[in-house]
Amino acid sequence: MNIVFLIYTLSFFACSPVIRQEKINMYWEQMDIELPSGIIVFSGENKTIPLKAWVAKVDYSNRDNKIAILSSTDSDHKETPEQFAQRTNAIIVINAGYFLTDNKSASHVGLLKTEGLLKEPASHTVYRDNSQYYVSRGAFGIDSFGTVDIAWASTRNDTIFVWDQAIQNRPGKPILSLDFAKGKPWNMSEAVHAGPVLITDGKINITTEEEVFFNTPIAGVQPRSAIGYTKNGELIIMVVDGRQADSRGVYLEELALLMSQFHCLEAMNLDGGGSSAMVLNRELINRPSGLFLQREVMSAIGVYHQE
Repeated sequence: MNIVFLIYTLSFFACSPVIRQEKINMYWEQMDIELPSGIIVFSGENKTIPLKAWVAKVDYSNRDNKIAILSSTDSDHKETPEQFAQRTNAIIVINAGYFLTDNKSASHVGLLKTEGLLKEPASHTVYRDNSQYYVSRGAFGIDSFGTVDIAWASTRNDTIFVWDQAIQNRPGKPILSLDFAKGKPWNMSEAVHAGPVLITDGKINITTEEEVFFNTPIAGVQPRSAIGYTKNGELIIMVVDGRQADSRGVYLEELALLMSQFHCLEAMNLDGGGSSAMVLNRELINRPSGLFLQREVMSAIGVYHQE
């Protein structure tokens, strides 16, 4: 049976070439697809803004449902989300972390840990407007029991450290070091950096400046991918189409509002733009930047059901 619901959510408003919406009224409908117990997928639409989005809700308290962070095994370190799904038999795959690429290979931007192996440490510093900033960016992690978390993270040697709040960078006012004494070890068997964080303790808390994403396209209207979780043990995975006549994309503030509609306790932005893609049952369900083509990415998040 399809479940249909309409959610009215207040938003932030700011003057810009594309106006941030004061509220987002999304019409969400459960997709009529046979899926394992504890996995539900919704499609959402707002024809006025306009927006199209898809959300997967996964009950990870059901131990038959598994979540994993994936890294490419191809020689160029990149695969499409559909290739990730085919190779690993995932029910759902969404793109994950940022990466740099050329015609030959790719390098992951920040933390990437899969199957207990740290494949890429955190990037301790970034440069913006000729200044060096120390950063602890948003990361999504999974522990050995399958429990998920989102935190501001960095690495020292092979240990991941997290902080209770974002490092307080501001444009033109960089933090000059990371105080690992104020951090604590984060015992995650798998983790991936992206960011910025969108929701903390159930409240919208977008740490764009603290994570030094200011003065980048990430802060603008874009196709988006996001991940979060609820206090009831549900993983929330979202993709929002953009750069299309029927879906313009969203600001980070608007993405946070959409994630809050699914009662996220914590939520985080993933790599977006042309990378934003969700694969369900090995088929692409959205249209990245209006196309059927999928960009190859370095990392992804997969959902599995094992009985």
